[in-house]
Formats: sequence, structure tokens, C-alpha cells
Amino acid sequence: MAMEQTWRWYGPTDPVTLADIRQAGATGIVTALHEVPIGEVWTEEAIAERKKHIEIDESVFPPKSRGLNWSVIESIPVHEDIKQGLPTRDKWIEKYKQSIRNVGKVGIPVLTYNWMPVVDWTRTNLEMELADGAKALQFDMSEYIAFDLYMLEREGAIKDYTPQQIEAAKRKFESMDAQKRYILEKNIIAGLPGGQEGYSIKEFKERLSAYKNIGPDAYRENLKYFLLQIVPVAIESGVRLAIHPDDPPVSLFGLPRVVSTETDLQFIINVVDSIYNGLCVCTGSLGVRPDNDLPGIITRLGEKINFLHLRSTQRDGDGSFHEAGHLQGNVDMYNVIVAVLKEQQKRSAANRIDIEIPMRADHGHTILDDLRKKTNPGYSALGLLRGQAELRGLELGIERSGVIFQ
Repeated sequence: MAMEQTWRWYGPTDPVTLADIRQAGATGIVTALHEVPIGEVWTEEAIAERKKHIEIDESVFPPKSRGLNWSVIESIPVHEDIKQGLPTRDKWIEKYKQSIRNVGKVGIPVLTYNWMPVVDWTRTNLEMELADGAKALQFDMSEYIAFDLYMLEREGAIKDYTPQQIEAAKRKFESMDAQKRYILEKNIIAGLPGGQEGYSIKEFKERLSAYKNIGPDAYRENLKYFLLQIVPVAIESGVRLAIHPDDPPVSLFGLPRVVSTETDLQFIINVVDSIYNGLCVCTGSLGVRPDNDLPGIITRLGEKINFLHLRSTQRDGDGSFHEAGHLQGNVDMYNVIVAVLKEQQKRSAANRIDIEIPMRADHGHTILDDLRKKTNPGYSALGLLRGQAELRGLELGIERSGVIFQ
């Protein structure tokens, strides 16, 4: 039983078109209403209109099916007041509940979200050149610390780092000219695909200060409060929730991060024991930590996996990493997919409604003609096409080998 192949699409302005995606072999679309302000209700009408656009090509007469389905929402962002546990959070939670209800009415089965405070997925370099000339996303720890200490000048930041890290960051900062410093700032806080907010240095400091007295335990309790409110609505609406791991899975800027380890994931699914309170397992995010056993996580928590981001990262020492090829790097993709296919076997035997887990290749390299085009970092067509094809081939080889029946 093959996984459902999906593709991240950034809406009508995405340089990768729906026709491109269909030709790449995907049948499911992963997207969001990026135009809706964070916290506001996604209306049933807006969701239905976007779903129709994805699934029906009205540019021809008569209109025809594109052969695509809107399979996963990624993401409906969670308002910061909810994350911080402010008195106003219930107002924003009610709006989130209504969005879930509307998603259910339109019939989209999976809703992804994340619990990362202030910043979404974070990289310091969006164009790291690899040995073969391709470009990849990179997180360089020394560059990040240089930004934190010498550009952001965050209060108390120096206590978070070792003398060796501080010295390396100082050398890195001194080696950068004004243009490189500007690009670093833009990469970290100006907003990346999937995030809806970018900040100035002043605004960023203000957002960080709101978390001054919120530690990991309090932040985890705020997540629990949120889940206890929204999971019953997800169950009623037939919408399977999928929380995305922290990316990278470590604290940044002194902020609490509580979706980074298997223990964190276990806490989340224990809050409400239901397949509607589930996980988006991103192998690239979780794989940055060597203590995350990815095949083991999928085997042990597989029942609650509602979405998969399949990619690999290469750890470069001291917390740095870059996006590797999908079958390279530190992620044991072979055993990851073996574990996923075995989980799907279990679901089939149990007659579950969600046997085929939606997956998408994530964060591809920029290669070939896309090097000369304007693309969303990590989401150029050809790099993801390569990744999707590699994953598809690996999956087929595993299925044909019979290893999942052993």
C-alpha cells in the first residue's frame, strides 16, 4: 500500500504551477490560505473556492479535473496569544475552532500546524553551494550566534553559549561585510516560505521579550490547554491534526521549544488519545538531533502519524546542518520508509479510514534550470521532483522486495 504522494504549493502566485505538480506525479496538494491574517477565521467559502481551484481547471471549456486533491492544509498558524497563554487566548482559540469546523465541512482531512514561538523554520543561508553546483538550505550555528550576539544584541544571550562558540561567532561576524550581514538578518527574521510574518530588529526584540517569563514547562502547558480545546472539535469535524516538529529542534533566541524529541511527541499525543490529535513527522527536522531514532519513532508512535515530510539533513558539527539529498545525509530513509509501510499494513488490517499516509518530499536542492529562475527557497520544482522520484523509487523497491512482510 503506497503512501499518498503530495506536494507543497504556495498558492496562485507560486512559480510551480498545479500543472507542473501533476506532471511530477503527485496527486495531493498541500497548501494554505496565506492571505488570511494569523488568527482570523478561514471561512468555508474561501476554503471551498481554493479547493475548487486546485481540483478543477476552469481555464478550459468545458472545465476538467486536474487529477489533484487538496489533501493537507499546511498550515493554519496559531496566534501568539494562544502560545503565550494570555487572557485573550480563548478568543483566538474560538476562531481556530471555527476554522477547523469549516475545513471539515469542505472535506479536507488533515490540518498541519506548529508550535514554534515567534520564528518558524529557521536557516542562515538559503543558497549554500554544494560540490556539484546545486544550492541547498543551511543552518550555520556560528552565523546564528553571530546574529544573536552582535546584530540582535539580545539581552543575556551571551549566557547561552560556550566561550568557544562565542569566539567562533565573533570571527564569523568580523569576516562578514555589510551585505552579508544584511542577507543574514533577512534570512533569519524577514520570513521564509510557510511563515507569514517577518520582523525588523526592533519588532523581533519586542516579540522575544513577550516570552521572557515563559519556560519550557509553562509553554508545554499552554500547548496542552490548546489541544484540550481544539481536539474535540477536530474529532467532531473529521479533521486529523498534525503538529510539525521544531525546525531546528533546539531552542533559538532563548525561546522555549517543546516539539523536538520523541518525549515531546509522546506528551502531545497523550493529551488526547485520538488519531485526530496526531503528528506530522518531519524526518529532516527531527533528524538534526542525533538522539532522535527516526525509524523507532515511526514504529512506536506510528498510529498517530497523520502526515510525513520526507527529507534528510546532514549534520555538520556543533549544531550546524544543511539539507542533504533525500537519500543521503544522516536520515536512514530506507528504514524510515520500511517503518511507514509497516504502519500502513497495520492500518489496513484494522480497517482504518486513513491507511495511506500523505507524504511529501521536502526542501529540495536548487538544480539545473531552476538555478536561473526565481524560486521559493527549498521549493524549486526540479529539486523536489528529484527528491519525489527518489523516494518513490525507494518505496517501490521496498514493497517489491517483500521486506515489510517479514
